[in-house]
Amino acid sequence: MKLRLSISAFAALGILLGCKGSGHSAQSATSESAQTHRPAHPQNSEPAGFDFYLLNLSWSPEFCHSHSDAQECAAHPTFVLHGLWPQNNDGTYPEHCSNSPGPSDPGAYSDIYPDAGLLEHEWATHGTCSGLSPDAFFSNARSAFHAVKVPPKLSNLSAQISMPPDEILDLFTASNPGISESSMALSCGHNYLTAVEICLDKGLHPITCPNVRSCRANVVRIPPP
Repeated sequence: MKLRLSISAFAALGILLGCKGSGHSAQSATSESAQTHRPAHPQNSEPAGFDFYLLNLSWSPEFCHSHSDAQECAAHPTFVLHGLWPQNNDGTYPEHCSNSPGPSDPGAYSDIYPDAGLLEHEWATHGTCSGLSPDAFFSNARSAFHAVKVPPKLSNLSAQISMPPDEILDLFTASNPGISESSMALSCGHNYLTAVEICLDKGLHPITCPNVRSCRANVVRIPPP
């Protein structure tokens, strides 16, 4: 099942602009803190002046744990599209590359971004650096999102489980034979799963991730939808 998260959800969870947070921090204060894949200071850049994309698929139950009455949580979503982010091989990333307006019909992308505010944020922050038109950028984001199959063990989860990060990525490679583990990174906060990220070239083909940190916890908790 592929569903989506509103801008209020991302803001509350603290993951806008790639910042990783956790709704379970009170339960695991001594566990590993959130892993941040993105550097502290974005680099100014011209549109299309980047090396690859990072596709971020966020684990929605981490947000819904503490926001159960949020509209999107009623559908019990699993992984949702956070964004398709231009990145550089040296670990920097471009942001806010122009003031170009977003798509003329935001509703055309309501299947991946039902909240127009989130779509506007993703375009202004990341899409303007892609070198693409708004429609081409969000069509790419949709294609990249739907090309990834959520492993059945996670999409059918009915109770919390714990797994090493490598085993979670192994589930993804088993369900997506065209994506190797070297093309993926796992994000965690306080030893809870927050996202799976996939490195893609500009043609949306999986590539080996350069300078992308992955979760270093020994075991990651995965709450059910």
